[in-house]
Amino acid sequence: MNYVSIIIPFVGGLGMFIYGMQIMAQGLENAAGNRMKSLLAVLTKNKFFGVCLGAFITAVIQSSSATTVMVVGFVNAGIMNLTQAMGVIMGANIGTTVTGWLVSAVEWAKFLSPSNLAPIAIMVGVVIMLTGTRRAMKDVSSIIIGFGLLFVGITTMSSAVAPLQESEAFCSIFVSLGRSPFLGIIAGALVTAVIQSSSASVGILQSLAAAGLVPFNAAVYIIMGQNIGTCVTAMLSSVGAKKNAKTAALMHLLFNIIGTVIFSVIAIVFFKVLYPTAGTGNITQTEISLVHTIFNIGTTVLLFPMSNLIIKLAKKIGKVDETVQDDSKVLLDDRMLETPGIALESTISEAVRMGQIVLNTLELCRDVLFTKDYQKILDIKEDEEKVDQLCGGISEYAIKISSLSVSEKEHQKVVHLLQTISDIERISDYCENMSEFAETMVDRKAEFTDVGKVEMQEMIDVCIESYAHAIRAFESNDREEALQVIEYETKADDLEIKLRTEHMKRLAGNECNTDAGIVFLDALVCLERISDHARNIAEEVLAQQV
Repeated sequence: MNYVSIIIPFVGGLGMFIYGMQIMAQGLENAAGNRMKSLLAVLTKNKFFGVCLGAFITAVIQSSSATTVMVVGFVNAGIMNLTQAMGVIMGANIGTTVTGWLVSAVEWAKFLSPSNLAPIAIMVGVVIMLTGTRRAMKDVSSIIIGFGLLFVGITTMSSAVAPLQESEAFCSIFVSLGRSPFLGIIAGALVTAVIQSSSASVGILQSLAAAGLVPFNAAVYIIMGQNIGTCVTAMLSSVGAKKNAKTAALMHLLFNIIGTVIFSVIAIVFFKVLYPTAGTGNITQTEISLVHTIFNIGTTVLLFPMSNLIIKLAKKIGKVDETVQDDSKVLLDDRMLETPGIALESTISEAVRMGQIVLNTLELCRDVLFTKDYQKILDIKEDEEKVDQLCGGISEYAIKISSLSVSEKEHQKVVHLLQTISDIERISDYCENMSEFAETMVDRKAEFTDVGKVEMQEMIDVCIESYAHAIRAFESNDREEALQVIEYETKADDLEIKLRTEHMKRLAGNECNTDAGIVFLDALVCLERISDHARNIAEEVLAQQV
């Protein structure tokens, strides 16, 4: 038998299968659009929602490995805790069964025969790609073309291995795997670990099954091994990450190992004790999908109540305690770039967190000019250093997102985000200036007049309100909040002119200390510019709604 003529088309078919799966997944992810962006809100809910989220994301991107890698990134960034991560990991195992059902559709839906459907799907997809002008049409074409290529790949693999039916040696290998659960699990784990995709590994098994080469019992053990092998990608991605991120990858491994042990015992009892002949017949593609789904859903149902114990065991093995994150650390991770929509929403959340730090700094500025409290002066300076670090890190991450395959709308969102981050950072700089003015007044033993204190307090209050509305508008993309900012900014402009005029009269009449008078004028300039930057943030929000 000429094995070269079998291996070459099989490898080519596998490559086409994986490429088609990736193209289809990218199209689905882009088409999901707003739904993918809203997923982050779900992360704060309970573990059950996490399971649903993990299943949905994995069904869209068609890779439990990619989902788990993303979870490792979330945990490493501090966006998710280990309890939330556990739910998503369990759901990812369910979502990964979708590809198997697509492949097996050729059996339970005859009209989906690859020989008939794949060429038509590719042609329709290409026509849409060439004639469509909108981004949405391009995404649809990617889904259709990827679907067609996936079917062409599975057909090529099945055709390539068909001659192996005549090879007693090859058939005996699968018979041996069926007799030895351990060897079957190891084989499934190794293949999946090498190609780093359980969906592709299941596709290979289905192509062999289509050629009538795989006994039922061997397929069951191989499928269990595949779920262990898919953990390799997440384990590799956690190298160099913090301990709690490594623990998330370890939780994935423990979850699949425990599930495999439980179902292996059940399978061994079934095939070796209860029905010894049940596992000797060949398995079909649909049956592989069914076994894969039952195993993954069954594992989740069984282990869901014990998930906290798995987390504790993983933390004990990983020797980790979840700690409070440093405010100055950018809670973003390159692993999240695998899904640009979620990465962008995470970046916006970080920018909002940065904005909240600056709002807190502004609150410190509310009375620092009057009390000259040294600790508050230090706190303002410390906050400014945090904001500088956050600004650099968030901006760098946003630029990485813009270099990915994102829609024009998402690209524009990144542009608006970068401008907003810059405005927030400038407001932080002006807060630091306010703390320096307080130091100047301490050094020169200067004091505002009673009238000056009232006027300065009024200006500070208006500017803080302006910025507070700006952050709320940015966080919720709220038009009404943005319009409120513009009203307050206009009020701040008018107030600055009025207070400057009144203060110049006091200076001319020698009614206040000159040093305090200079600080008063400089502070007015800073506050008016803070309101200007708040307006810039509001205008970025309004620009996105045009």
